[in-house]
Amino acid sequence: MVTILGTHTVIPKEETPKALLWLSDNDQLWRWSHTPSIYVYNQKQNNNTVVDVNVLVERMRDSLSEILVHYYPLAGRLSWTDGGRLELDCNAKGVLLLEAESKKSMAEYGDFTPNEPSIKELIPAVDYSRQINELPLFLAQVTKFHGGDGGFAVGILFSHPLGDGLAAIRFINSWAKLTRGAKLDPSELPFLDRTVLKPTGPLTQPRFDHPEFKPLPLILGRTDNIEEQKKKTTFALLKLTPEHVQKLKKNANANVTANGNGNAPHNPSPRPYSRFEIISAHIWRCACKARNLEENQPTVVKFNVDIRNRLNPPLPQNYFGNALGPTVTPTCYAKEITTQPISYASQKIREAVNKVSNHEFVKSQMHYVAGFENRWDLIRTPYLEKGEYRADVPFFGNPNIILGSWMSMPFYEADFGLGKPFYFGPGGVCPYDRGVIALMPDEDGDNGYGVVVYMHFQVDHMKDFIKYFWEDI
Repeated sequence: MVTILGTHTVIPKEETPKALLWLSDNDQLWRWSHTPSIYVYNQKQNNNTVVDVNVLVERMRDSLSEILVHYYPLAGRLSWTDGGRLELDCNAKGVLLLEAESKKSMAEYGDFTPNEPSIKELIPAVDYSRQINELPLFLAQVTKFHGGDGGFAVGILFSHPLGDGLAAIRFINSWAKLTRGAKLDPSELPFLDRTVLKPTGPLTQPRFDHPEFKPLPLILGRTDNIEEQKKKTTFALLKLTPEHVQKLKKNANANVTANGNGNAPHNPSPRPYSRFEIISAHIWRCACKARNLEENQPTVVKFNVDIRNRLNPPLPQNYFGNALGPTVTPTCYAKEITTQPISYASQKIREAVNKVSNHEFVKSQMHYVAGFENRWDLIRTPYLEKGEYRADVPFFGNPNIILGSWMSMPFYEADFGLGKPFYFGPGGVCPYDRGVIALMPDEDGDNGYGVVVYMHFQVDHMKDFIKYFWEDI
């Protein structure tokens, strides 16, 4: 049980520009709701002096007002144009900071599994029945746990059209830095002009095919995915230790030596497969096995790649916005994924990554998306209510997968003067079998970083998925 003690509207500390901010086509692609996440702190574990919650909230409110001077778009409000495009009114209406206390100790929350009711109470709530121009774009809730362990949770809601995961993390890390009394370096200030992602010159026909924006394979014999959407799902949190990760890497890169000589069986490059490529391949193989797909069942994996440094020239340092290139693997048959070594699926993941490493491909992608002007409902991920099923909405579940990887993001730099968080994770994972799987870093003391896999999967297949997940390492 969490009690809200106070709700503060925080506006920029100084006067900021008042204008409509153009949002890029990349900003238009994503669901216009908020992305939830949670940070958990244990001051005693960090050997810090326990901070009173009132003092902490006051510091966080002051520093939030200060950081909003630099990130003033976050204090604005979204609105719709007549053509269905999102635009941002930089009107300084502010963000929300909530102060709360829980009747539970930190230990009673267990491993902070997403989607549990007890975890949701640590994250601010948004009423999406209100008009979009009334909704704050950033909300944070500071909750003090019961007992004397000095434990706090900071629950975050960040509007996806305002920025991707890296943009959000950079903002939160800068806010935390100011809260603990440090100063921002000039190199840490955000770059706000999104017109750098605006296609130049007249729109042209895309040079490449773009299956990443087209319907994914269906179960053989089906004409839509409604039946799969309705199947009951369950949640699992699976932790790969650094040793597990190394074992998977060793298997996938069996013929690649430390100095780069030699190739893995399906790797035409001497560069070993990355942690992301291998873990994604492992999940894909386990999902195909657990679903018991027919041998000739087409299947793909879809995910997003950060394009900041993949453009020519690269985007400006600290670009604040969405800079994600959607991509999808070549279509494979289930038999290929399940019977070939893990290097086969790893190579298919790499091929999807390599597509958006090509500046010309990303440019073609930008022109493809821009062609949907005034028809954004055909390409934007919609907001669905629980129990709502639509054949015209992208579905990434059986026989496919969609991955979201936050493995390389610097979450643990978010020190608000409480020490670094001992836990970071999503505040929720899609509760329907839309194939959404999130990969997060897991700090394992002096042993380095493992990976936490957060996933929903159909109940009928979850037991087998977990079985293969551990057996195949």
